[in-house]
Amino acid sequence: MAMNNQGYGPPAGPDRMRQEQQWHGRRDQGWWGDTTERHPRAAPMRGAGDPFHPVWNRPPRRRRVLDVLLVLVAALVVAGVLLVLSLSLGPSAFILCGILALVPLGICLLGLRWIDRWDPEPRGALLFAFLWGAGASVAVTLLLGTYVVELLGDALTTTPTDVIGPVLQAPLVEEFAKGLGVLILVYTRRSHFDGPVDGIVYAGTVAAGFAFTENILYFGSAVMDSGNAGALVGVFVLRGLFSPFAHVMFTALLGFVLGYALTRGGGNARILGAFVLGLLPAIAGHMLWNGGTILLFDNFFLFYFVVQVPLFVAAVIAVVLLRRAEQRLTEARLGDYAQAGWFTPEEVQMLATRPGRSRALAWAQSVGAKEDMRAFIRTGSRIAYTRQRMLGGRRDGDYVAEERALLAEASQRRARIFQLASAAR
Repeated sequence: MAMNNQGYGPPAGPDRMRQEQQWHGRRDQGWWGDTTERHPRAAPMRGAGDPFHPVWNRPPRRRRVLDVLLVLVAALVVAGVLLVLSLSLGPSAFILCGILALVPLGICLLGLRWIDRWDPEPRGALLFAFLWGAGASVAVTLLLGTYVVELLGDALTTTPTDVIGPVLQAPLVEEFAKGLGVLILVYTRRSHFDGPVDGIVYAGTVAAGFAFTENILYFGSAVMDSGNAGALVGVFVLRGLFSPFAHVMFTALLGFVLGYALTRGGGNARILGAFVLGLLPAIAGHMLWNGGTILLFDNFFLFYFVVQVPLFVAAVIAVVLLRRAEQRLTEARLGDYAQAGWFTPEEVQMLATRPGRSRALAWAQSVGAKEDMRAFIRTGSRIAYTRQRMLGGRRDGDYVAEERALLAEASQRRARIFQLASAAR
């Protein structure tokens, strides 16, 4: 597999310059379009003398202080919010409602895990996203909600109060509060935003956290207001089983826009512009959801099957298409490295297709190398997206150094797998 050329690709001649110009002319057509084609700019060639240092013997990377502080602060806010809910509902009702709220939360997290399984995001970032949604976004909503209602009431004097609260104020304040968490992740975990799918996962996790705390509040209100289990069961069925993904769908629209904007490069102006732009469909979707039975339909089930179910189906189809685009992009980018000698064509198919990954993990398990194979697959995805960031012109990290480190790690993981396989014979 090793090649003799030690440089960073072949020299640029007239033909290569024409290819580069053609590529740059096509690149603006979209993240999931021509980005899945083989790029004419060659990947770095693998040299015969490249050193190998076992990555499994390296000490773990130190977590950045900022990331740890963000998680700690977010966790403290969650504890404070849950304490307030416990005091207002009472310990017994709080525990009961918290257990019930775990059901829709589990449904949402399983769905997000399915979306994220191709190229999983860092657990620390996902933990912060959930904590922000469950605590900080709820606190921001409670602090701003009253003021926004008053402002809207003064501006819209003829609008009924039962419309201002759920249809106008709640979507505006809640989507802004959840969106702040996604924006923080953009700035603190920017190198892990590889496209719209990552934005959907981060935003959806924030929304799942928010929905968890809000469900405790709604379930508790049902118990306190009615004093019987029937009302609690009704609210649980409507919120926890019929529409667990509601908040996830709203905020995911913001995450999609931010993720797409990051693939196009640019600085703070583009990011903040994408944040404002992404809030618009998130707020609009939230308004439609809340106002459907107030302004459009008299029957909840009619609204549910005519509007909510089709919207959910459309969201699932969109996510499936985006995940397929991720797979095509991974195959195309790793194909660049296969031409440079870092991977064989068979390995590209193994790393870039779902059946290939499944067969590889099954074989690795039989020789005691499953965890190393998982790491090899994960590293392959990171290599593909690192190259995509480089080709997209992103300058928010030292991607050349990251690329070389990841390529070395992939080679070392491969050697480790072969070593374990030989020992198992």
